Amino acid sequence: MLTVEEWHNRFRQQARWTEPVRRFLFQQAGLLHAHNLLEIGCGSGAILIELATQTIAPIYGIDLKPDFLKWALSTKAGFRLACADAFHLPFESQSFSFTFCHYFLMWVVNPVQVISEMKRVTKNGGYVLACAEPDYGGRIDYPESLKSLGLLQKKSLQNQGADPEMGRKVSGFFTEAGLQKVQTGILGGEWGEPLDPAELESEWKILESDLQGMLPSEELLRLKQIDLEAWQNGTRILFVPTFYTWGKVENY
Repeated sequence: MLTVEEWHNRFRQQARWTEPVRRFLFQQAGLLHAHNLLEIGCGSGAILIELATQTIAPIYGIDLKPDFLKWALSTKAGFRLACADAFHLPFESQSFSFTFCHYFLMWVVNPVQVISEMKRVTKNGGYVLACAEPDYGGRIDYPESLKSLGLLQKKSLQNQGADPEMGRKVSGFFTEAGLQKVQTGILGGEWGEPLDPAELESEWKILESDLQGMLPSEELLRLKQIDLEAWQNGTRILFVPTFYTWGKVENY
C-alpha cells in the first residue's frame, strides 16, 4: 500500500503531465477574474498548491480522505478544505466562479450526479472543468512485449471500481448534466529524453500496487526490466489517451 507521501508524489507527477492544458482551461474559465474556485477530489493538494501561486482568489477543495487533506493543510498555502462527499457538496448553489476536477470522475459510480453537483455550486456564466480523465481502452504500449501491462492495469482498475474508459464518456456526461457549450479534447503525446528515474519509480510503484496478486513477482520484475531498458534505449512508447472537457453554466 502506498503512503500519503507516495500518493502526493504521484499526484504531482500527474499535475506536471497536464499542466499545459490545465493552464489553457483555467484561462478559459477566467482564473484571473475568479472570485473563488473549488476543486472536487483535491487529494493532497497538488493542483491547489500550483493555483495558490496564480491567483489571490480564495481556493477551496474537498476530498473524502482525511490523510490527504491533512497533507494539503501541512503546506500552509491557505486553502479552505473540507472532508466532504462530491455527491452532496456542502456549499450553497452558485457559490463559485468555476469548479473543476482532475483524474477524478473515473472513480465515481455516477459521474453525471457529481457533475450536476459541480454545476449547482457554480455561478451562472461560470465553468465546470474536468481537466484530465484517462481512457485505458486506447492505451498504447510499445515494445509489444509490454502490451500486457496495459491490459492488466485496465483490469485492475475495473476491479477497484474505476471506469478505465471514462475519458471518452465525459463529454456526453457534461451534456447530460445540463452544461452548455461543452468542448472536449485529448492531451498530446510526446517522447524524447528518458523519463526521470524518480518518475519511473513512481510509475512502477503504482503499477506494482495495481497488479499485486495478478502476476507472479518474477514476471512483474521481468516486465519492469524490459520497461526500464526500453526507456533507456529510446524505444518505449506509452500513451494513455487523456481527455479534458469543459462546459458553461447557463441557467435561464
